[in-house]
Amino acid sequence: MVNTAKNIKVLSEQAVALLKNLIETPSFSKEEANTAVLIAEFFKAKNIPFQQKKNNIWAYNLHFDQAKPTILLNSHHDTVKPNKSWTLDPFKAIVEKGKLYGLGSNDAGGCLVSLIATFCYFFEREDLTYNIAIATTAEEEISGKEGLEIVVPELPDISFAIVGEPTEMQLAVAEKGLLVLDCTAAGKSGHAAREEGDNAIYKALKDISWITQYQFPKVSPTLGPIKMSVTIINAGTQHNVIPDACTFTIDVRVTDQYELEEVITVIQANIQSEVVARSIRLRPSSIAMDHPIVQQGLKLGRAAYGSPTTSDQALLDCPSLKMGPGQSARSHSADEFIYLHEIEEGITQYITMLEGVVTH
Repeated sequence: MVNTAKNIKVLSEQAVALLKNLIETPSFSKEEANTAVLIAEFFKAKNIPFQQKKNNIWAYNLHFDQAKPTILLNSHHDTVKPNKSWTLDPFKAIVEKGKLYGLGSNDAGGCLVSLIATFCYFFEREDLTYNIAIATTAEEEISGKEGLEIVVPELPDISFAIVGEPTEMQLAVAEKGLLVLDCTAAGKSGHAAREEGDNAIYKALKDISWITQYQFPKVSPTLGPIKMSVTIINAGTQHNVIPDACTFTIDVRVTDQYELEEVITVIQANIQSEVVARSIRLRPSSIAMDHPIVQQGLKLGRAAYGSPTTSDQALLDCPSLKMGPGQSARSHSADEFIYLHEIEEGITQYITMLEGVVTH
């Protein structure tokens, strides 16, 4: 146990050093090449073979056995752009009063380096009943198509995944999917001073009224009801012309009770506007409460909950648990930070939970 504690201490120090380097290397979505280099160099220094596609890097445990099931550890190394409210240099890793400041420190650098450290802990183990894979991926912040989505086909079948996002190491056992629907209400133009035309805005308002009032009947026990929000609306060219088109966008957070296609069908059947989905890639995800990895987390006193936000979990076709050090409220905020103790505690919890699964 003492040796394990020492190993975790060393791994934590290495993880923090890597995170500092990642913070000081800009890696906006689609511009992650330099942080991919840092991660590759980290693996090389530890003699860990890895594979790379675009700005994504993945690796397997040393004694990978095709006959065994595989666990995937995943987090992302891209960041959003810093907002104008930052008072610190977002690309300078600053440690003050136990906090590590910097862009991407919380979302999701702390999770990423903690999972890398966890992978390193198990890398040479010969007593595992599972293989363990690590995937450090790109374009998560923009739900891009050249991140985890292009890595998954390269991987073996995944038994279950742990996706690193800041949850204070609580257990996000379900996550809502996302539909973005672009809608167009069609009317007929005419002069506003005369009884001419067919006002597309009025048609859109009827549809929006339905959207604000309708409730999908099936409610998820972990995620609650589906949530629909109209977030953009545009119509008209000038004050005296009846608009012949009104466009609006619906943000739909879909639960595990519905398929995305089913939700689209219900909406299209109840509104007059044309409905076009931007994609049907970002599906709801979940893991059973009696799954061994969830049970291990519950034994440690962690709470299970349903997450309203979307992550790369949506791209995985396997049971997945979202969990990581840091706090979701800090993500994308000015002067973003993570507590140093959160990283060591995160590594410890990841290892403890996996030990209860991969060695029994």
